[in-house]
Amino acid sequence: MLKKLALSAAMAAAFVPAMADEGQWQPHQLPQLKAELKRIGITIPAERLADLSKHPMSAIVSLDGCSASFVSPEGLVVTNHHCAYGAIQRNSTAEKNYIANGFLAKTRAEELPGGPTTRVYVTDKLENVTARVNNGLEKLSGKARHEEAKKRIKALVAECESDKIYRCSVPAFHRGAEYYRIRQMMIKDVRLVYAPAESIGNYGGDIDNYEWPRHTGDYAFLRAYVGKDGRPADPSPDNVPYKSKDFLVVSAEGLKNGDPILLAGYPGRTSRYKLPAEIRFARDVNYPAMVADYQADLDAIAAATKGNDNHVVRYASVVKSINNRMKKTQGLLDGFARKDLAAIKDAQDAEFRAWYGKQADASRQLLPELDAAIAADMAQTNEDFFYGMATNSDLLKSARTLYRLALEKQKPDAERETGYQERDIANIKARLSRLEQSLVPAVDQARYVSGLQRYAKASGKARSLDPLLPAVADVPAMYQQTKLADTASRLAWMDKSPAEFQQSDDPFIKLAVRMHDVAMALEDQRKEVDGTLEKIIPQYMGAVIAWKKSQGKPVYPDANSTLRVTYGTVSAYSPKDGVTKGPFTTVEGIVEKHTGKDPFDAPKALLEAVKAKRYGQFKDPVLGTVPVNFLSSADTTGGNSGSAIVNKRGELIGLNFDSTYESITKDWYFDRDITRAIHLDARYMLWVMKEVDHADNLLQEMKIKYPKQK
Repeated sequence: MLKKLALSAAMAAAFVPAMADEGQWQPHQLPQLKAELKRIGITIPAERLADLSKHPMSAIVSLDGCSASFVSPEGLVVTNHHCAYGAIQRNSTAEKNYIANGFLAKTRAEELPGGPTTRVYVTDKLENVTARVNNGLEKLSGKARHEEAKKRIKALVAECESDKIYRCSVPAFHRGAEYYRIRQMMIKDVRLVYAPAESIGNYGGDIDNYEWPRHTGDYAFLRAYVGKDGRPADPSPDNVPYKSKDFLVVSAEGLKNGDPILLAGYPGRTSRYKLPAEIRFARDVNYPAMVADYQADLDAIAAATKGNDNHVVRYASVVKSINNRMKKTQGLLDGFARKDLAAIKDAQDAEFRAWYGKQADASRQLLPELDAAIAADMAQTNEDFFYGMATNSDLLKSARTLYRLALEKQKPDAERETGYQERDIANIKARLSRLEQSLVPAVDQARYVSGLQRYAKASGKARSLDPLLPAVADVPAMYQQTKLADTASRLAWMDKSPAEFQQSDDPFIKLAVRMHDVAMALEDQRKEVDGTLEKIIPQYMGAVIAWKKSQGKPVYPDANSTLRVTYGTVSAYSPKDGVTKGPFTTVEGIVEKHTGKDPFDAPKALLEAVKAKRYGQFKDPVLGTVPVNFLSSADTTGGNSGSAIVNKRGELIGLNFDSTYESITKDWYFDRDITRAIHLDARYMLWVMKEVDHADNLLQEMKIKYPKQK
């Protein structure tokens, strides 16, 4: 029974009707949601939404960690300000601070390089390859199973990447019950076009992060460039804007409370199907340790950059990223404290196990084996965490990557570890090059010393790493003697042999070589754990899917950074008794929050425009002013940042950028009453572009649908 469930129940899941607005749906599932989409008022045919080659899905792109969309036929891409933050930071200096002052290219020639790791990915093909990955693996377990599955996945990827303009992947869905091969065109020449000042794009800063009401203009524009033949090419002055097949019309018509929306993007990770033990581990062990580690790292960076504006700029993107992860993790802990999700999962798990026990031919070994595999995974996660703490240095990470690359290059390409094949060389070089704009040796040293000190005090860690690590007193000399801080020297190591690494006197190279065996042992342990999970979890998920299907409950895969569509309505919510928060904020709220000091220091031009009520066509007829942000009931998570919010006709009316603080636990459990996503209203974006930043060239380039004049 379970063999059939593991492979077929997930396929049948698409036919189960949704409940409320829950679900991060694969596009091909949408035709089975016709009734739901019609119920909320979406008029785009579901069959069209399922077709990646047709509008609007063909305009939705990934930025590898964020989402975005084409908004002109000239490769113009709109995303969040915080998604373009790395590109903004890499082009900034203390003297030419685009973070603080914003940036606008009035001509194509003025557009700035997005950086060596900035990519635009256009998904154009998806196929179910479950059988090609899983068939015949039943007799294998542990590391052997994991390695065989990876071997098959690498072959599927190589087959797909015969044309080098494509980047292919084979992610797991339903925790390994299904695998899909996804083909994406990878555009490598991406340039920064326009970003508002941080006092608009990040108004409210970390204080307002995950909070509502919100007044943040979280948007920025990039442009994708290709070779003159229309194919992706390495960055070059000779490249031309990508002719996007489809793009989204930007609507200034706006929305009102209760209106339907669709959201399309690349959500990162959710854990909706995890077990009660996994919640308790996250709540009681893993997340508290992560929050403490994030804070200690931030403290080390703050102390090391204090008083040096250039260093502050160089680490601005790193600090922003850590702060965001920390607040989200703390929000999860607060959410666990507010609502006992473990107890909710206990009840669900007990109900499932009772149902499962009544099924004919159900395996009596599955659930005990599952519990043991989960326990091993949690123990391994602890070891991995401590290893990361003890190696928190960009120079050490670079040295480890370079030595591993040298070793892997001794093997045939198909036998190399994923991440070190020929297809990965350009990305490795890009990551190593990126440090040119984001590394200060003194700051890296402070972070490494702090990590070593935290590791020394940590309890419950494996001791195999201890004798290999440098003493804190020896770390300054390592930074004085290494040449890895120099980009040219760092990149030169990409072509060296293992013997040259083993004979090197560079202290970080020597440390990487010394740590390699322990690192590999840890990696092998992880593969053993993962291989066991990959055998047991799909069987478990097949049973869970069948159980949920029998109840008529929604069945969709956890988010895994692949293209998904969610839906919902513009909705207020009540975070606690007696408090209701409306679905819109307005520019008047910016003025109310304005203090003249960061992070509530709105630009003078914006304040003057509000005072003069220069709202023009962007004035909402009900609110009587320009909306800034709005709430919807759509199901989102990290990675959905920058996702296009479209109205019932498929026109862009906003960008997703955050969730309310009360919603953070939706990664584990969707609570329809309080789960709300926070979106930028397109009218505010267009208004700032016109009245504050005078981005007339972009307003003319985009196709904008204005409200009819009455």
